[in-house]
Amino acid sequence: MNSSTPNLLSREFKADPVNLIASGVLALLDHPEQMKWLRENPALIGPAVEELLRYCNPLETATPRFAREDVPIAGTTIPRGALVLAVLASANRDEAQFEHANDLMLTRESNRHVAFGLGPHFCLGAALARLEGQIAITTLLRRAVKLELAAPPKSLRWRATPVLRGLESLPVRF
Repeated sequence: MNSSTPNLLSREFKADPVNLIASGVLALLDHPEQMKWLRENPALIGPAVEELLRYCNPLETATPRFAREDVPIAGTTIPRGALVLAVLASANRDEAQFEHANDLMLTRESNRHVAFGLGPHFCLGAALARLEGQIAITTLLRRAVKLELAAPPKSLRWRATPVLRGLESLPVRF
């Protein structure tokens, strides 16, 4: 592989835990009541990270796939051989699957999100990403008691990619 060949394992194609951490912290800053609850209940960081994964999914779409046969879905047939892009971020906001899907609820029960894919396409690094998110967010909330955004929300820049959803930076002060 030469330097001009795209490496599908390069940083730009991985849903790094940094995307979960930065987007999750931003979501908490946008929902101070949820951040306060998490500070008061740090032992519940596990379910909280699951909700952050659902709410601000670091991976917008799954890797491209091709239909192996004609597949009828909701009155439309996806023809054999057609390119299929599953929009995970949309699935994680599906009102039929999640009550109040557009709300961040760290106490959400039955959180069957697809942030890491599903079945044979489930992310091998999911456990590590969860753990890194739990440690980073718990530590930040414990140490930075007066955490706040240090820039106007509209000035934040998101990485320009159809696959990943991540901030270029998250300026905060504490």
